[in-house]
Amino acid sequence: MEVEELEKRKSRKITSSSPSSALINNLDDGCLMHIFSFLSPIPDRYNTALVCHRWCYLACHPRLWLRVDRSVQDFSEPGVFPNIEEAVSAARPGDTILIAAGGSHLASNIQIKKPLCLIGGGELPDETTVICLRGSDRFANFLTIALEFLSTCKLTNLTVKAELGCCLLHRSGRLIIDECILQCESNPLDYLSCPIMSTAGSGVFPSNLKSDGDSISVSHTRIEGGAKAVLTSGDLALQQVRVIYARTSLYFWFDVGCR
Repeated sequence: MEVEELEKRKSRKITSSSPSSALINNLDDGCLMHIFSFLSPIPDRYNTALVCHRWCYLACHPRLWLRVDRSVQDFSEPGVFPNIEEAVSAARPGDTILIAAGGSHLASNIQIKKPLCLIGGGELPDETTVICLRGSDRFANFLTIALEFLSTCKLTNLTVKAELGCCLLHRSGRLIIDECILQCESNPLDYLSCPIMSTAGSGVFPSNLKSDGDSISVSHTRIEGGAKAVLTSGDLALQQVRVIYARTSLYFWFDVGCR
């Protein structure tokens, strides 16, 4: 009798663990994609894409991302834009903007006032370049700013170049920079250039958006050119610096937080 009871228990366990109509993989693609749309792009939707080939296809489907792609001829397709500025303007808080690899995407004084994630579409950060050309009307008409952040944002897998000035200006919120390349072009006025500048809490370029969590986090990022890797003029200071030398490049990990 005891043997029979054990066999029945084993049978119940096998039955309960076997595939059934209640399992999530039995949902159709449209339903799964709708579920994935509620996940935050980084890290939840990104981690979802690692589960299996089907989930990777659905989690990375163009319907779940805004795209910047200059090669597209018909921009009537929802979610596709010819430049970064239009994509940022159309984005909702929490959206992810995928910037297509190949060529250079122009950016000059683009203000980002909502939580967004900007991701390069290439396999490596140097395959997707955002460049700010000299000639902005800011800083006495010759220094330039590519992207200006007034909210919590994340940049990953991107190269950001500034001919003369600042690649990234951080005014408020938490800015996360992961696996990027920040370059200030060589120039006789190189001492005026800085890849990352933070004015959080300084009163310089005052922001109407208040934030109690102003900070910058940089990881596995190549920084080239400029007088300093990061310049602060507010309440934040450089912390926990780590640098790794990899043949021809320096990779930085550091935080910028309250003193």
